[in-house]
Amino acid sequence: MLTIHAADAVFGAGPRCDAVAVDGGAIAGVGTLERMTAAWPQARVRRWPGLMTPGLVNHQAAALLEAAYHPDPREADELGTEPLTGDALAALPMDDARWGASARRGLQRMLQHGTTAVAGPFRRTPVRTAVARSGLRVCAPREGHEAAATLDVFAVQPLSAVLGGDLAEGRPADLAVFDVPVDELPARALRLHGAGTCLATVLAGRLVYRRR
Repeated sequence: MLTIHAADAVFGAGPRCDAVAVDGGAIAGVGTLERMTAAWPQARVRRWPGLMTPGLVNHQAAALLEAAYHPDPREADELGTEPLTGDALAALPMDDARWGASARRGLQRMLQHGTTAVAGPFRRTPVRTAVARSGLRVCAPREGHEAAATLDVFAVQPLSAVLGGDLAEGRPADLAVFDVPVDELPARALRLHGAGTCLATVLAGRLVYRRR
């Protein structure tokens, strides 16, 4: 089913561009909502506030999944909600089942921050399995761009390093929408407000995250 995603603005697509048409796993068109709906009058339209961008790449995903534990919500009273590393991680009795569950939660949190691709390699078998089942794209690590492991990739790397491609006809339909002001420079707005403002993540044409 063809879907048109419309936002206040689309990154890198011109001053009046506010919509991206998605057919299956690929982008079918980019332009104004008026032009997209005229071309595909039967398409489903999803409207979002804010800025639409290509899906993000988390270059530090291996560290986030293999050197951090993402607590289960049922553990929040004991362990909190933020990823545990260092001594806090060392104090936990970790086995393959726990690593796998942690990785699945970590990957879900990445989707909630607009991530559609993760950099490996992933050396732990349960983490590799979780990544493969998540559907997120896996890419090679980016040389020469060391950064802290964080879900908010805007905070640690330039925009050019974390955008996974561009939004153009024929490209994979990986995109994210961030609730940031569109009257600011995109790089400044995204860095200032952060990836935690993500409203929606689309991976291979599927809406895999939507903020409730």
